[in-house]
Amino acid sequence: MFTGLIQGPGRVLGVMGQGASSARERETRLEISPDTPMQGYVRGESIAINGVCLTVESFSADRFAVYASGETLKLTNLGKLKPGMRVNLERALALGDRLGGHLVSGHVDCLAQVGEMRQVGQSRWFKILFPSEFATLVVPKGSVTLDGISLTVNSCGDNFLEVNIIPETWRNTTIAEWQPGRDVNMETDLIGKYVQRMVGPWTEAKKSSDHGISEAFLREHGF
Repeated sequence: MFTGLIQGPGRVLGVMGQGASSARERETRLEISPDTPMQGYVRGESIAINGVCLTVESFSADRFAVYASGETLKLTNLGKLKPGMRVNLERALALGDRLGGHLVSGHVDCLAQVGEMRQVGQSRWFKILFPSEFATLVVPKGSVTLDGISLTVNSCGDNFLEVNIIPETWRNTTIAEWQPGRDVNMETDLIGKYVQRMVGPWTEAKKSSDHGISEAFLREHGF
């Protein structure tokens, strides 16, 4: 579990790919060097790279290595990483830590795309485009994770959302490298997913029922 508060960027030192018969069969090991060295690595710990939860296989004082499966490469922008490129890094949340962002699982829902950008005072405004099937999980003033960064949704529509990037986030993440057309990893709000899953059957029942949701219907289903 993560918070979406980036602990600092890192640089890709190596990309060791295997398999090429299909996109799903491709797999890669990434070697990453944090800009600010991390202390106390544990083999098997989780580190989010551009918002993707991956497991540390090996490490030294100034670098660590992780494995990304073909499925991960297919659904995220990690498959486009090359040596020298920068990534956002966050170690897993420890119990008792401050939850400064929001609950982030590190399981990316989809690839979104940078649409428009402009400077607004000292901040930067971005319009992000995403597949419309995720629209119900994006709400105004709700939370979204883009390349591992916890952000507040200013406004949104069926296939887009708008965010404002403050100077601190601009300086300490890879957002300064974003340009229109760039793919970014998007994870919608974790709590929203569970709520949607729970109310989905009753929403469908309401659509198919002549009487909709009544007190009797709620009692029948355990409410």
